[in-house]
Amino acid sequence: MKSVREIYKIGHGPSSSHTMGPRRAASIFKTRFPDAASYKVTLYGSLAATGRGHLTDAAIIDEFGPAACEVIFKNEELLPLHANGMLFEAKDAGGAAAGAWKAYSVGGGDLADEEGTFRESSSVYPLRRLTDILEWADKNGRLLSDYVEENEDAALYEHLGAAWDAMKRSIARGLEAEGRLPGGLNLARKAYSYYLKANNSAEILQKMNLLFSYALAVSEENASGGVVVTAPTCGSSGVLPAVLYLLKKAYNFSDAKIVRAMATAGLIGNIAKHNASISGAEVGCQGEVGVACAMAAAAAAKLLGGTIYQVEYAAEMGLEHHLGLTCDPVMGLVQIPCIERNAMAAARAFECAAFALNSDGKHRISFDEVVDTMAATGRDLKDGYRETARCGLAREWDLKKK
Repeated sequence: MKSVREIYKIGHGPSSSHTMGPRRAASIFKTRFPDAASYKVTLYGSLAATGRGHLTDAAIIDEFGPAACEVIFKNEELLPLHANGMLFEAKDAGGAAAGAWKAYSVGGGDLADEEGTFRESSSVYPLRRLTDILEWADKNGRLLSDYVEENEDAALYEHLGAAWDAMKRSIARGLEAEGRLPGGLNLARKAYSYYLKANNSAEILQKMNLLFSYALAVSEENASGGVVVTAPTCGSSGVLPAVLYLLKKAYNFSDAKIVRAMATAGLIGNIAKHNASISGAEVGCQGEVGVACAMAAAAAAKLLGGTIYQVEYAAEMGLEHHLGLTCDPVMGLVQIPCIERNAMAAARAFECAAFALNSDGKHRISFDEVVDTMAATGRDLKDGYRETARCGLAREWDLKKK
């Protein structure tokens, strides 16, 4: 498993796999062929199917600027390694080929190529199943965040601190912004409205409404191409910040405690990413919002004093109750149903943490087993339900327009 840093990337939305990843791939290819007169990029599969709605072409063209770049969409064709395939081609002044590279955006902003995983960081964790890590923690009287610290370098918390600051800024911007989201659905931003209503709500509703407003704030910033933090993806970036921010406000937790909770959440996301996937194009939204809910549930349970087993139980429930969730974005935009899903998953994360904290942490199905089930379920999903915008709500929208 790679560093937890790879779970928390700071960058522009609306999609880690369809925006961040392709932009980074374009940057790498441009570095390899900096003197090319022009570039051509062909997008395949899911990347092509929802690329326009996810601003994939805009991100690539921007990265190659000022050189000319042609982007071609082939959503009916697949490259062999992943649904999010890309073919980069560099051309000289006469139009002759100067070089080419097949790359894949595999989720969370990460890349792969045909020579194997494109390694931006090496494996740092010897144990890759939560069951084994729990055994280590129990035997040594340690916490899950201690396991992260044992295997990461000293700069980890500097990175997590920067990610936490970026999360807070995305909430602040989202609560200030009003108007309509870009993309053609004409959706109004709701975060500020929910925030106002929260402040005028009865106590029993106030915290829930605040939680909704924070999740909406980040998700709306993401949908408009603002700077967010993958946790574990852009499409699910509102869940963890909302939970952490509400707990910070409610209990006055220090930033040091918050970033340790982020380390625990990052470990949960890392395990899901390594043993299954966090790519909506590969396993559906269960790998994005489902994993985000598990991460947030684990972080909440940790902050509220849960044992390592209660933390694991909270994470297990957070993912278990999102199993089978499809990725069916309307018009290929990270808006419907994505924005509301972030708010609902943030609320569910709290529920999972509360449920686990009321237990002794013992339960029948482990987090690892749920991760394995997610991977199997993702493989069984019809292609149309894995970020192609051809089935589910996306199809209903298309039929409605006709």
